[in-house]
Parts: sequence; structure tokens; C-alpha cells
Amino acid sequence: MKKKDTKTPSRTDWKRVKAMSDPEIDCSDVPELGEDFFARAVLWPGPKKQITLRLDPDVLDFFKHQGRGYQRNINTVLRRYVELQRQRHAS
Repeated sequence: MKKKDTKTPSRTDWKRVKAMSDPEIDCSDVPELGEDFFARAVLWPGPKKQITLRLDPDVLDFFKHQGRGYQRNINTVLRRYVELQRQRHAS
């Protein structure tokens, strides 16, 4: 998110808001989330973990030649492999 470019300072007491506990927050005007919301929800994995990984040179070259985002592509391929293995072993 970008900071708002405004000359008018916020009237919100952000220190007070940060200090509030969950029970102190008034959620009475927030509608309940139905089953359809959760059926369409996309679960995102948590933050990635930096590691050192040794790959065969030809495998690394293949992904690097795909261009920007080659590390993301390697992760996508590995994730798909994990999903397939989980399905296979769940049967």
C-alpha cells in the first residue's frame, strides 16, 4: 500500500487503535461470511523460506532461460509435484 499523499493529517488515534485487543474492536456492523465466500477463498502459503539448493546445471539453465521469475517457476514445479504426490498417497 502506498501512503496517502495528503496535507490533511489523519484524525485517527493510531496508537490507541494499535493498542486495542480483539475483544475491544466493535465488529457489530461487519456482515457474516457465508459458505460461498469460503468456497471461493484462495489459500496462500506463508512467506517463503530462503535456502541453498543444488541443481544440475542443465536444469538451472532451463529455468533461467525462461526469463524473469525463474525461481518462482522452480517453486511452482516443485509445488505441483508435492500436490501430485499427496494425492497419490492419499488414495
